[in-house]
This record gives sequence, structure tokens and C-alpha cells, in this order.
Amino acid sequence: MAIDETKRFTPINIAVLAVSDTRTPETDSSGDILASRIESAGHELAARAIVKDDADALRSQFEGWIDDPTIDAIVSTGGTGLTGRDVTPEALSRVEGARDIPGFGELFRWLSYKTIGTSTVQSRACAIVARGTYIFALPGSNGAVKDGWDGILAEQLDSRNRPCNFVELMPRLRES
Repeated sequence: MAIDETKRFTPINIAVLAVSDTRTPETDSSGDILASRIESAGHELAARAIVKDDADALRSQFEGWIDDPTIDAIVSTGGTGLTGRDVTPEALSRVEGARDIPGFGELFRWLSYKTIGTSTVQSRACAIVARGTYIFALPGSNGAVKDGWDGILAEQLDSRNRPCNFVELMPRLRES
């Protein structure tokens, strides 16, 4: 669980998707936090969008970015709660070729418990890999974005993280 400074850092291209019926580019503070952390870590912010809480529209956005060879990973914020409008996990389950990464949601809730206590059970944070692209779905709050990036993604998207990381698996994600 450490960064091996003797290894070369490999930046990747990450898209950020805010899932919201109310946010605008001017009010998407969790997206701003995430974009800033991505760039500060040395990665490239490949794309950024806001899509309403609609499973078909979300799936379409995810599929479009998955099919874009310049995007390696997607981090979404919002739509992971329990209300009827929260449909991000359902949209991800409809993505062609999706494979769950169950440890992501489990670890996110464990980290989040330290911040918000038992309220973390209301989060359906999750992750998949589909056709060579990672998708991480975080809750939309600023605190959740910080917990998810700082506590999981900053290390797992760093090619120098040991004993292993998501980046080193990227060349093999399309194997059958």
C-alpha cells in the first residue's frame, strides 16, 4: 500500500459525469473538486458533462465514452442514492459487457462510514469495467467525491501504487 517512487507515473484520460436534474456547469461543485483532483494527480481531464437522472440517457453517455478510445476511465457523481430518481447503478447494469468491481463500493462505504457514520448505508456507490474502460459511480456530495478520490481512486489510478493498481491492468482488460 505505497507509491513506488522508482516507477514511472502513467497518466490516464478520465471523463467526469455529473448526474443531476438541477446542477449546471456553474453549480457542479463536486465535479469541480473531482476535475481539480484528477489534474493535480497528473491525469488528463478528457471530457466533462452533466446528464439528468435518466437511466437511458446515462447509459447512452457511458456507452459513448466507453467507445471513445481517448477515454480510459469515467468517474460519475450523483444518482447513487435510494430515491426513485437515483438510477446510476441501474444505468451501469445496462452497459454492454459490464463487469462489476464489487470491492469499490464496499471500500467506499467503509471509508464513508468514518465520515458520515451509518448514513453510508444509503449509498449505492459502485464500479464496473466495460470493454476496457473503468467506470466509478460516486455519490454527488462534495464529501463523497473527496472520500472516493482521496481514499481509493488517487492510489488505484496511480500506476506506481503497490502491490497493484487499476492502471497496470488496462492493457489486459479486453482479454477473453
